[in-house]
Amino acid sequence: MTLYALKPRFQALLRPTAASLARSGVTANQVTVAAAVLSVALGAYVAASLPDTRAFLLVPAWLVVRMALNALDGMLAREHGHGSRLGAFLNELGDVASDVALVAPFAWLAPFSPAWTAVVIVLAIVAEYAGAMGPLVGASRRYDGPMGKSDRAFAFGALALWAGLAPLPEGAAWAMPAVALLLVVTIVNRVRGALREGGAR
Repeated sequence: MTLYALKPRFQALLRPTAASLARSGVTANQVTVAAAVLSVALGAYVAASLPDTRAFLLVPAWLVVRMALNALDGMLAREHGHGSRLGAFLNELGDVASDVALVAPFAWLAPFSPAWTAVVIVLAIVAEYAGAMGPLVGASRRYDGPMGKSDRAFAFGALALWAGLAPLPEGAAWAMPAVALLLVVTIVNRVRGALREGGAR
């Protein structure tokens, strides 16, 4: 189970906005690039603000906006004829860049460690790569959980909100190993799912 299953309902709410953007001449690639650039900028700002942790309060709000932008670029591509080969690259690479930028500041936030934060970042990249490789074996792009992009946004949004409101307890350090373990399960599920789906075709 993954929060990605809620995406159709989220898209339904955003469909009028997607139509309005299309009429205004906004392209899917512009939305994709904007989401990535703003994510990197916010991640850099949060990291530069430490040891003041109040900037982490911006992360949960931005993650909601980022999910909306990710849904909008997909709808613009599929429903308004903005799909392109360049867009496919921008979508995958932009998501990875955004993930790295928004998770990296946790490396300097007590009680988390740079090592475990780096492990989570690497595993998140591998998980997205595993999902994107589905078409190579005749399967679809895989979004299996339990720690997909939407799930990571929820987890790190909650941690950022907590950190922005009060110092995190020492026990919160276990959140990173837990996310890492769930990412390993996600990678395995995506590979298995792609092999199963590809073999059935």
